[in-house]
Amino acid sequence: MTYTGEVSVGGEPDVRALRHLKLTKVAVGPMSNNAYLLRCRETGEQLLIDAAAEPEILLGLIGDDGLATVVTTHRHHDHVGALPAVVDATAATTVAGEADADHLPVPVDVRVGDGDVVRVGACELGVIHLVGHTPGSIALRYDDADGAHLFTGDSLFPGGVGKTGSPDDFASLVDDVEHKLFDPLPDKTWVYPGHGNDTTLGAERASLPEWRQRGW
Repeated sequence: MTYTGEVSVGGEPDVRALRHLKLTKVAVGPMSNNAYLLRCRETGEQLLIDAAAEPEILLGLIGDDGLATVVTTHRHHDHVGALPAVVDATAATTVAGEADADHLPVPVDVRVGDGDVVRVGACELGVIHLVGHTPGSIALRYDDADGAHLFTGDSLFPGGVGKTGSPDDFASLVDDVEHKLFDPLPDKTWVYPGHGNDTTLGAERASLPEWRQRGW
């Protein structure tokens, strides 16, 4: 079946098979958060991005094969609601951005920043620090044969960057998104956000000046 990235709370997950990685996207919780389960197709090892809510749903996706790692893209409560239950059930290694790690409801085993690498089996995810939505927000970059894939949390959505609390935070976030995501990566780069539908950098690139002008 063709992957669309369109999921809804209470609905079926959407599954994408990349060459070396299987990706399962599901929407959970009252704020319709996206959670992403990544499975290395060579080793079977699994990694979860954002244990946001509804641990029973997430643990059902994880299944009997276990969970090696859970990455939290940022500290906000709607992205960590299921984190204690998932970690308790799986003993997964916890990963988060350095500046957000102390604000999570579980101890963080690995604190990461720009240029660090998180592994799931034989696959590598590059860490990109994006300051503004929160001080420690991170995105993850996975390079597959068909191009780059970005898991952006709440830092980049279809139609704009994430919510910020001040003009300085907005300037920081839009600068980081432009220079760390749009500048080095091509238009076909796929974006998996923390809420809502997927997009590509090409679909959003022309709107960057508009985002800067409107200030959000």
